[in-house]
Amino acid sequence: MSIDRAPHAPVLRARPTIVHLDADAFFAAVEQHQRPSLRGRPVLVGGVGPRSVVATASYEARQYGARSAMPMEQARRLCPPSTVVVVPRFAAYSAYSARIMAALREVTELVEPVSIDEAFADVAGAVGPETDLRALAHRIRERARELSGLPVSLGLGRSKLVAKLASEAAKPGGVRVVGADDEDAFLLDLPVRALWGVGPVSAARLDELGVRTVADLRRQPLDTLLLVAGEAGGTNLYRIARGWDDRPVTTVRERKSAGAEHTFDTDLHGRAAIAAALDPVVDAALARLERHAVAARTVVVKVRLASFTTLTRSVTLPRPTADEGALRDAAHRALRLADVTEPVRLLGVAFHALSEHAQLMLPLGDEAAEAPAEPADAVPLPAPSPSGPVRATAANVAPGLDVATAADGRGWVVRVGDDGRVAVRFETARTGPGYQRWVDPDAEDLTLVEPLGPDGEPIRPVPPDDDA
Repeated sequence: MSIDRAPHAPVLRARPTIVHLDADAFFAAVEQHQRPSLRGRPVLVGGVGPRSVVATASYEARQYGARSAMPMEQARRLCPPSTVVVVPRFAAYSAYSARIMAALREVTELVEPVSIDEAFADVAGAVGPETDLRALAHRIRERARELSGLPVSLGLGRSKLVAKLASEAAKPGGVRVVGADDEDAFLLDLPVRALWGVGPVSAARLDELGVRTVADLRRQPLDTLLLVAGEAGGTNLYRIARGWDDRPVTTVRERKSAGAEHTFDTDLHGRAAIAAALDPVVDAALARLERHAVAARTVVVKVRLASFTTLTRSVTLPRPTADEGALRDAAHRALRLADVTEPVRLLGVAFHALSEHAQLMLPLGDEAAEAPAEPADAVPLPAPSPSGPVRATAANVAPGLDVATAADGRGWVVRVGDDGRVAVRFETARTGPGYQRWVDPDAEDLTLVEPLGPDGEPIRPVPPDDDA
């Protein structure tokens, strides 16, 4: 196979002006910031059911081998008995995220959030020839800590690729600046798995060629990489091995999907039970779609069987719609197309082909077509904050949720006892480590309360639009 062309090398900036900021162990860091008794202890954020997974593990928990996406039961076995498990509180995380992003926006308007805990920024317009970029990077990091109270890592490079790798190298809580003259020394010793676009399958194929570091990858000719990874993948490997990445920082990101999925504590048996369980997942996915004020044309259903086989089926509508009935009907049609006969452990629903424009849909007919689909977006959905005092009971609380009593003030649920009592630790970031006691919800007024933000004030629910 002959190659008569090579990927064009982009013209890179003379100075590193792309920032990548990443909050370290973000969810766990928020919990430790708000709950002083958790500082220095292993913390696992995630579900508490028998099939839950870890959303974030604190650095203390990572020392024992716990990590994100690991089954929670496995992580708990690895960690010591002092480990604390709490459920995610997305309202709190969003408030902290806004403060971290504000530190970047004080320097430049060119900020591109890529997730709730990380973002790129282009500071080229905010610096001059004499600007000390290393000092600027340290100021941004310290400002993010000042606004949020959380440690962040920051990388600075000539491209998104290098800036991202630099922030990874700076963890936890550090700064790494990679200048033009330092790029090769920085990149070449990195493991090839550190690069974007190199997943487990690609890494295994490259390992067969003896490619384990970026230096090994750079020595491979383009035609070899095309054979290993195909036209697009091979070209990408050739480019990133040389640090070539000319993607700009963009302030508007196109949302590709919106969805939700749920892993059941026990397997679902029978078509009727599986179909009934789909509706709550559809409800969660619709809530996310509505929150982003977009319509969808393709509805994808993901089914994971008890055997861990995963099926995806989709229905594509004639035109984008935000009509809940049409989207729900499409989800159920997609489930029927999966023709599930085995027990099911997980259901997911995702909306694709999103659009800001929607048309009212007639009942789904023969125009719907099956199409291949990507797996559903599995990011957990925020739970709505209580709009007023809601009495806490053993049935509606979980470890990590915010509660209060008139006598003790604000605290958080440590665990729920088999007898219906709730162990609560009464503390906030302002009070310092607090005391813990068991509360009987039947005998005391224990209420659910809104989470706190970085400023220590409750995060109020967004009121409905009176004109709606």
